[in-house]
Amino acid sequence: MRLIIDTDTAGDDTYSLLLAMRTPGSTLEAVTICVGNVPFDQQVENALATIEVAGFSGKVPVYLGARRPMVKPWEASTMHGNDGMSGANLPIARQRPETMHAVDAIIERVMAEPGEIDILAQAPLTNIALAVMKEPRIAKAVRHLWIMGGTDNAVGNITPCAEYNFFIDPEAARIVFEAGFDITLSTWTLTMRSGLLEGDQLDEIFAMQTPLSEFYRKVSAVPRETAEARYGRPVSTHPDSLTCACALDPDLIESSREAVVRIETSGEITRGFSAIHPPKLGTRWPEFKVNARVIEQASTDGFLQMMKQAFAEN
Repeated sequence: MRLIIDTDTAGDDTYSLLLAMRTPGSTLEAVTICVGNVPFDQQVENALATIEVAGFSGKVPVYLGARRPMVKPWEASTMHGNDGMSGANLPIARQRPETMHAVDAIIERVMAEPGEIDILAQAPLTNIALAVMKEPRIAKAVRHLWIMGGTDNAVGNITPCAEYNFFIDPEAARIVFEAGFDITLSTWTLTMRSGLLEGDQLDEIFAMQTPLSEFYRKVSAVPRETAEARYGRPVSTHPDSLTCACALDPDLIESSREAVVRIETSGEITRGFSAIHPPKLGTRWPEFKVNARVIEQASTDGFLQMMKQAFAEN
């Protein structure tokens, strides 16, 4: 697989980058940075530091994209620590970002080789929406678009109705889901079913005592503390890296369904809600067509093994 990862690089995003760089048969073509849950310039440094710690310095270009959502203001959160990396204090990477804008880089790379490159969107969908607005043909030129975002008609992680990525820029999400991409959607609901690593599974990673397992231990510290306080047990959530794992190895997907995904953009309470309908809506709404495959269940053990493989010594 040839993959572009569009990211707002906090802790779990970095494990996606590691999976994409260190899974056999996968090539991480580029990283594009998007507005999200870490201050923008810090996201850039986090991505560059992750590339360097993985041993890929200078091999994976990093492009700077949208610094704000399309419509409403936004402020970064601190759920991953002020630096998005649990205060890991990683050294500044030698590699520096590219000068081309991320949206132009996505368009240029995809349109140069239509049908060859997948995109993993694990941030708000601002960059992807801007790319399809500038070059509508990109929707059919991307081989597959893997999206981490939304919920499967369930409780969100930032409001009762919304998951963070879709809440920050629902206008962008709506544009993307209506553009004609071949989409697989990995939701926060899936994370709660299949993307939780429990205490004994975390201990397996920590016991590896490799440079990358130690990187994981440090970078995951704050969100692990947050999750343990919320759920009352040692646990870590992995929405982005689980999505990446499913993209790299679709055999991890245990169940999924074709669906119509619509994004609420104007509701005072429901802004960012992802309404997921069955394909047959009857004659009442004939204009709504299937626009995504929604993952319902994935192999947690298979995901853990992929993570361990990525964190192993060379």
